[in-house]
Amino acid sequence: MLPPEYYYTKIGSAEDLKIPEERRIYRLLEIFPGALAWFTLTGVILMSWLAPVFAAFFIIAFDIYWLLKTIYLSLHLRSAFKKVKENLKIDWLKELTDNQQPATGNWRDIYHLIILPFYNEPEETVRQSIESLSLANYPKDKLIVVLAAEERAGGNALKIAEKIQKEFGEKFSKFLITIHPKNLTSEIPGKGSNIAYAGKQAKEKIIDELRIPYGKVIVSAFDIDTVIFPDYFGRLAYVYLNTPNSQNFSYQPVPFYTNNIWQAPSFARVAAFSATFWHTLQQERAERLTTFSSHSMPFQSLIDIDFWQTNMVSEDSRVFWQTLLRHNGNYGIVPLYYPVKMDANVAPTFWQTMKNIYKQQRRWAWGAENIPYMLFGFWKNKKINLRKKWHYSWIYIEGFWSWATNALIIFILGWLPIILGGETFKQTVLAYNLPQITKWLMNLASIGLVTAAYLTMMILPPKPPEYGKHKYFLMIIQWPLLLITMIIFGAIPAFEAQTRLMLSGKFRLGFWVTPKHKK
Repeated sequence: MLPPEYYYTKIGSAEDLKIPEERRIYRLLEIFPGALAWFTLTGVILMSWLAPVFAAFFIIAFDIYWLLKTIYLSLHLRSAFKKVKENLKIDWLKELTDNQQPATGNWRDIYHLIILPFYNEPEETVRQSIESLSLANYPKDKLIVVLAAEERAGGNALKIAEKIQKEFGEKFSKFLITIHPKNLTSEIPGKGSNIAYAGKQAKEKIIDELRIPYGKVIVSAFDIDTVIFPDYFGRLAYVYLNTPNSQNFSYQPVPFYTNNIWQAPSFARVAAFSATFWHTLQQERAERLTTFSSHSMPFQSLIDIDFWQTNMVSEDSRVFWQTLLRHNGNYGIVPLYYPVKMDANVAPTFWQTMKNIYKQQRRWAWGAENIPYMLFGFWKNKKINLRKKWHYSWIYIEGFWSWATNALIIFILGWLPIILGGETFKQTVLAYNLPQITKWLMNLASIGLVTAAYLTMMILPPKPPEYGKHKYFLMIIQWPLLLITMIIFGAIPAFEAQTRLMLSGKFRLGFWVTPKHKK
């Protein structure tokens, strides 16, 4: 049960607050991310017109910052990938058995509750995920699987769930099908409301009935296309048991968007690999991590916050902020340096794929809704260390600001001083050299594409026989498309999401389910 004083941890938007002053403050915080992005881009344009010399120096400085940031992130990516690669070679169940320490508890006492929400995904996608669980190198009597269907998906979803249960149900300790009711008040239909309902059902019908201590359960909320490597739960249990105060952390794997990567068109492949590499390098920066997509956490911590929120979209990262606030800042993320495989965005046609990638990126960028939530929570919770508040505020605001603005500044607005600066500026040495300097710095930054191409070949799944060897070559030469992808499938959807949050009302985004298509 959530204590009344933590009521603010259940806020979905400003409208959920009953006190007018708090509602106004929260609304201003919702406006802030979009206003910051608009102010930045508008400022660059105005500077290019009114103060072209200043704008030119600003753009050169910004390009240098981008170059240094690219080098910094590339080094993190290489380091993180090396650790992931090494961890994939280890038999983690054997590590658990051979290195059992009495002080850390017995790994055989731990249960894994796996919640898999689905809507209208094809049976093949559901089966692929459940089958990977059945092949896990971990005692199946410690795996509790919940297949969480949606009533609004109709009878076909229940048929798929029942068919999967009949095929795989006896392979696990327990297998539960839940049907999330449609049209529940104060809910946004989507993953968050579905897994919250499924988690409560699992608690009531399995955990409580079997009298399993909550402190002995780790819950993993997986997207339905999540395919685990065999040693995932062994690795998770090992890290959990060897983490001091393990109940105060969530555990984040690396999403590898490679399940159907051979079937994906070029832009979809670049978007999928870019997301994979970003989340890989983030493992090296645990202080910046929040939970994302498929993740694991202690069941007791989930109960402490009264499960996932049901009135907002980005539940995967919101659950971290909920828990951080509920634990008065005493909560964090432990990177697993271990992957799970997921689907790249693929639709029946090229243009539908492009549309779906844009919508998926916009939904991910809607995670900016956690900025007002975080800032409002920090204002309400006086027990959280001030330094920690400043730390999280800076890295989270800067991250979403960069997402919406950096690529636009570098690749589009960087030429504006020459266009808008007037004839006097055009005659200066600075105006002549600006394009040359910018081009030189961007060429240096593009060295990161070499790293991306190399790592692409390292994580590719086996090539289906229907594709020729030339497909490997295409996987390498696709990377110049990154420049276009960063703008069309990066900055623009992020800018739109933050603008929608700023305008609110009818512009707010609901949960968009990424269609799962198998060619």
